[in-house]
Amino acid sequence: MIENLVIVESPAKAKTIEKFLGKDFRVISSFGHIRDLAKKNLGINIGKDFEPDYEIPKEKVKVVNELRKAASEAKNIWIASDEDREGEAIAWHLAGVLKLDLDTTKRIVFHEITKDAISTAIENPRRIDMNLVNSQQARRILDRLVGFEISPVLWKKVQPALSAGRVQSVAVKLIVEREREIFSFKAESSYRVTAVFRIDTNTASAVLRAEASKRFPDEKEAHKFLELCSYAGYTVSGITVKPGTRSPAPPFTTSTLQQEAFRKLGFSVAQTMTVAQKLYEAGKITYMRTDSTNLSKLALAKSREVIMSEFGEKYSKTRQFKTKTAGAQEAHEAIRPAYLDNSTITGNQNEKKLYDLIWKRTIASQMADAQVEKTTISIDMNNSPVIFNATGEVIKFDGFLKVYMESSDQENADDEKAVIPPVKKGMPLYYNSITASQKYTSPPPRYTEASLVKKLEELGIGRPSTYAPTISTIQNRGYVSREDRPGEKRSLKILSLEKGKVTSTSKSELAGKEKSKLFPQDIGMIVNDFLMENFSVIVDYNFTAEVEEQFDEIALGKLKWTGMLHNFYVPFHTTVEKTLEKKDRKTGVRVLGNHPETGEPVTVRMGRFGPVAQIGNTDNDNKPRFASLAKNQLLETITLEEALNLFRLPRSLGKNDSDEMVVGIGKFGPYIRFKGKFFSLKKGVDDPYTLTMERAFEIINEKNEDDKKKVISDFGDIRVLNGRYGPYLTKDKQNYRLPKGTDAEKLTKEDCNKIIEKNDKSKKSS
Repeated sequence: MIENLVIVESPAKAKTIEKFLGKDFRVISSFGHIRDLAKKNLGINIGKDFEPDYEIPKEKVKVVNELRKAASEAKNIWIASDEDREGEAIAWHLAGVLKLDLDTTKRIVFHEITKDAISTAIENPRRIDMNLVNSQQARRILDRLVGFEISPVLWKKVQPALSAGRVQSVAVKLIVEREREIFSFKAESSYRVTAVFRIDTNTASAVLRAEASKRFPDEKEAHKFLELCSYAGYTVSGITVKPGTRSPAPPFTTSTLQQEAFRKLGFSVAQTMTVAQKLYEAGKITYMRTDSTNLSKLALAKSREVIMSEFGEKYSKTRQFKTKTAGAQEAHEAIRPAYLDNSTITGNQNEKKLYDLIWKRTIASQMADAQVEKTTISIDMNNSPVIFNATGEVIKFDGFLKVYMESSDQENADDEKAVIPPVKKGMPLYYNSITASQKYTSPPPRYTEASLVKKLEELGIGRPSTYAPTISTIQNRGYVSREDRPGEKRSLKILSLEKGKVTSTSKSELAGKEKSKLFPQDIGMIVNDFLMENFSVIVDYNFTAEVEEQFDEIALGKLKWTGMLHNFYVPFHTTVEKTLEKKDRKTGVRVLGNHPETGEPVTVRMGRFGPVAQIGNTDNDNKPRFASLAKNQLLETITLEEALNLFRLPRSLGKNDSDEMVVGIGKFGPYIRFKGKFFSLKKGVDDPYTLTMERAFEIINEKNEDDKKKVISDFGDIRVLNGRYGPYLTKDKQNYRLPKGTDAEKLTKEDCNKIIEKNDKSKKSS
């Protein structure tokens, strides 16, 4: 007989908790959800007040059987799934599947996996909160209704195998709208004038860097102004010194952790959540899905203790931040270290980096404001109303900056604060150089994963548990892709005034360079437009935010969940039926013009296997010709010239030993096809339109040499290869790891077969 059985969600969490509870407790894991809506049909009986039909997935049957066995042997059962709505639903499903009495089953929650937190939870069990369960059920059922009913409409009206989701479709809409803002943006240039002044005629004296209060629309106006500057007199006309303060950012919520981990560490949203989950389950941080900035009294006291010890009393300032997010769970805590006196932890590099970020942010939030002195100096010209302004900032007391400073999405080198030398009002100044630099306006920035999370949060769409899955889903569906773009060189004019003479030079800058930005794909844009046209309510920002608020009201017991679903479903289902009755299809077809030689129409559209360009049509005797669009081309923006260019590929480079060599562009980029094999062109080096046969042979030979180095042994059906992470075996397109300490070069075919057999057996047994 088991005295006390504790059921948690993850095995890692089970191990950590078992260490604290002692021999009277056995802790086992449910490995997340054990039950979900049935996959067959809808999984919901709409006529019976949206009654859900739950089933145990095949992959969870073994886990459930083990849980049932353990539960049947236990005297007391404690369910310790996560403290959010998803965790409450898991607790309820466990109670249902294990046939537990809801009145006697002990539900415990804790925000951190520490001895004190777990002991407190054990001493204060509660019942399963059905309001939280119903809130999760309402979300799951509503999302199933949307997906199940809209997807067939998309298959019929747009393209087979598509799907739509409530929050995901809104996220795609944001990205598409931003892309169209960028399409319609027209960059404008102006000239920004900066000067380097010295305080006296001694060229070695301290200098003052300043910027003109006016920008000039073109080169002619900028040149005229510099000529004025060449014989102007300059005087310090005003000095303003203002004391100021900088305050620390609040402790992390799920959203702000995702944003800052992207900015400072380059983590994707999903990566941040994976690493944070490991830290939580190991008992190193508090729960990582939260929208609260609160810290417990214990955490506030411990923070003060650490700051006093490390930095001294003047650096300490205890604060409790108020969460600004609508519907935030104030009873929860922000994400913080479980033990604030541990500034470092053991673990892999990513775990250490993320923990360090969380520790610094938490400690900094309880530190004194930084005291700064902001100085602005105005410089008059005696022959122009234009004023030069020099600004600087001196940190008088670093406060929280000693530990941490929040990053920005719009980092700009031009915003750096200059050092201001001592000057007095009325003091004459002399220019060393004055420069007019051409600057272009920038389009709105594309979203990163982190800035998209920030926008969704601002709009009240989604909750801490939904951000990461939403962003993963829209990428997995192919509606959006995360990409880097190299940008294009752009020439800039620079006018310089030195020693009374204006000279003109030029420099180049890289415009449009993108790093880890979210780009809409053609199918994402077409689906977005279709939903906007036919299901405008589903992709309406206010409506989606209102639905989230209704889930919050259900969680508080203020709204009946089945009534909320009824109010949503009736008008939604009517819209689905009306849309299915329409005859038109959405293919994103766009006429670009006519072929300059044949006069045939040139169009682009979404084909069965992706976006295609087409010359000609099916009405003519000649069959139309097709070419796939390149990876970074969109149906909405491709030009006639770019489309015609696609038909130059694939092209033959000639024959060698009766084998034709062909260059083309495929799913994975430009390639050479020769003797039935494919060889990738080097990115940024080789152009498929101008590639020669000589260069093609160089690429083929380089690849063959690399492949030779890769092969350690070749036994026909089995090969021993050198991989990125060391030697491995491959057979029938399956890869097999070598046991530790194996000398890959001494392996025989018999040895290889034994390794493969052992691997296959262990896979079957697991």
